[in-house]
Amino acid sequence: MVRTPLTPEEHERGERLGAILREARGDRTMAEVAFAAGVSAETLRKIETGRAPTPAFFTVVALAAALGLSTDAIASAAAAAPLREPLSA
Repeated sequence: MVRTPLTPEEHERGERLGAILREARGDRTMAEVAFAAGVSAETLRKIETGRAPTPAFFTVVALAAALGLSTDAIASAAAAAPLREPLSA
């Protein structure tokens, strides 16, 4: 199966998602948050750096729960917020 290339907007949305997660993680380590979410630290690193701009829905839900964020807040902020605007919960 060939995956269609992502649009620039999809890449930007992935970068915003990564920024939101990094901000919410605060001073906790990637390993701590990844363990709490049941994902690998490498998966979290790829999402936070934008190298995995379209993570699986269940991965985002698990990270949201581990970080105390609502999926609605993440979706709204990642879809519409400028890249440098902080997430207000």
